[in-house]
Amino acid sequence: ISCRVLYRIVILAFCWVYIRKFQSRQESEVVSTITAICALAIALITSALLPVDIFLVSFMKYPNGTYKEWAANNETRGQIEDTVLYGYYTLYSIILFCVFLWIPFVYFYYEERDDDNVNRCSQVKNALKYTVGFAIVCVVLLLIGAFVPLEPPPGQNSTQWEKVQYLFEELGSSHGLPALSFSISSLTLIGMLAVITYTAYGMSVLPLNLIKGTRSVQYERLENTEDIDDVELQIEKLKSKCKDGRPLSSRDRNNLQELEGKLQVLQRRGRHLEIAERNCCTKVGSALRPFKILLGIFFILVALLFTVALFISNLDKALHSAGISSGFIIFGTNLTNPLNELLLALQPVFPLDYILITVITMYFVVTSMAGIRNMGIWFFWIRLYKIRPKKTRPQALLFLCMILLLIVLHTSYMIYSLAPQYVMYGSQKYLMPSAGSTSGNATFATTRTCDADAPEDQCTVTRSYLFLHKFWFFSTIYYFGNWAFIGAFLIGLVVSCCRGKKSVIEGEVEADDSDLSDDEYVYS
Repeated sequence: ISCRVLYRIVILAFCWVYIRKFQSRQESEVVSTITAICALAIALITSALLPVDIFLVSFMKYPNGTYKEWAANNETRGQIEDTVLYGYYTLYSIILFCVFLWIPFVYFYYEERDDDNVNRCSQVKNALKYTVGFAIVCVVLLLIGAFVPLEPPPGQNSTQWEKVQYLFEELGSSHGLPALSFSISSLTLIGMLAVITYTAYGMSVLPLNLIKGTRSVQYERLENTEDIDDVELQIEKLKSKCKDGRPLSSRDRNNLQELEGKLQVLQRRGRHLEIAERNCCTKVGSALRPFKILLGIFFILVALLFTVALFISNLDKALHSAGISSGFIIFGTNLTNPLNELLLALQPVFPLDYILITVITMYFVVTSMAGIRNMGIWFFWIRLYKIRPKKTRPQALLFLCMILLLIVLHTSYMIYSLAPQYVMYGSQKYLMPSAGSTSGNATFATTRTCDADAPEDQCTVTRSYLFLHKFWFFSTIYYFGNWAFIGAFLIGLVVSCCRGKKSVIEGEVEADDSDLSDDEYVYS
């Protein structure tokens, strides 16, 4: 119990530090802050359920393929599987509540806030009105998932009542699994798009930024001073045209206005560079430069490992699956997958596989944060929000946490793609009687790794696998999404290599910042 409490405390502390790092000091709002922290924490806690699921199905058996004494009873195994299933029910239901109700309500509640009219009832009413649309979408997805038949329907001679009764039996027989699975799979599709957009780019930009480092703060200050002198000279040249009393032309007035705005940005940039040069963190960062290079090399090697493992897994599905109609599902691995083999080797020594999957999940989260941090939040070609330290608006934080929640939701399928056999069966083995090899009353058997050919009562499939592959058409879309992810990563790698070093104050100064917010940021 203490370990679980410690794990949750660590997650909440990480979420709190991350949100507070990017939160705007001017526009901070308690409700949106708590919502963002809780949503991100729920996503990370949900990701931790996958390795627990895999460990439990593996821990039921000995390495020789026989069940342990406490798991020999089918009822005991069923109770354990139901416990994990109820865990998925609870966490996935909370995710649905966050995505379709809680986060939209808080977002619209903050949008409706009016400084001149602090009518809380009006804010709540308007926020509920807009949130109803999201609730309707959630209900529709649940109904579609609940009543989509997964078994052959009754014949044409059946009565209408029998057909209706069949639908309810379909819902009840699976304990609502299709309804929840369909809704979660729909959200995972959005998470897949976020992974292709943000995570793939973050996996390339984060390590290369660590390797390349930032520009010299002294050189940037010198360059900024030269730019200020150049702009001031141009402003003086324009103002000299009206010394004799003649008004400036409209073109000159526009140019003067643009130059004055540019001068303000350069002056704010100079103040930030001055603070950065005196900041001890900058000096510590310079001292840790060799460590950052090594960390960047490690991250890029991990990214290449994931890409190779994903490519091998997709190639395996293309060569050995039944094709689109089956969702490109394969049972086991036919090509050697390095990450799958590593997880299988670590799984018997708990919690090494748990630590590795947690590291993989956190790697996806960190690289996704890096991708969002560098790109901002976009809706197609429209940039909605920027993510900047101490200047991110509450609405942007809510969008950020929803995107990260959906990304973490999609990591379950990503990890399955990276290590399909491990996610499906863990390290389970079963005994296969050897044909014709008997000695008296004894029958010899060989130990084999669990796969689709194993007897149904000898290998237990993880509950996560059932959620991921309840509907074949979602699996098909995920399969093609993996190819898109590989392509996006390679494109992002080329773009990141072609870009120069970042500024030491990257993202701190923008043209659309107010002087007041900048001064509060620098001198707080």
